[in-house]
Amino acid sequence: MTALATDLGLSGLWFDGQKHHPGPLVAPEDPQHPMLQATARWLSAYWARTQDGGPAPALDLSAGTPFQRAVWAALLSIPPGGTSTYAAIAAAAGSPAAVRAAGAAIGRNPVSLIVPCHRVLGSGGALTGYAGGLERKRALLAHEGAIPA
Repeated sequence: MTALATDLGLSGLWFDGQKHHPGPLVAPEDPQHPMLQATARWLSAYWARTQDGGPAPALDLSAGTPFQRAVWAALLSIPPGGTSTYAAIAAAAGSPAAVRAAGAAIGRNPVSLIVPCHRVLGSGGALTGYAGGLERKRALLAHEGAIPA
């Protein structure tokens, strides 16, 4: 995974090969950056299933549009082991008719896992639309107990 942080918080966390991955970053590398350290702790806890990831690092999602930020905020309300739908996320973001736009914003989520876009399903529970790939989405949902392994 690639992580990017500002002094305000984690601003990017992408799987290698993920759609919309920014590619090589032109930023100083500082593995001791407090936000990157907090992200590493969160990821370790998440993968170890010790506390569903524990307290998330602070986030800096300022690069998104107001609608994207509303969608990403709605994603943060989906608990580990839970799921939601694109329609429910659009409604939670204040635009119930904007299901496709919500789907596009979900696909552009810059902070994978911590902003849990993998927990969004199509109507009827279909596994659809994950920038990290459907197999990864299935594996993450199984890891969290949201679907059978």
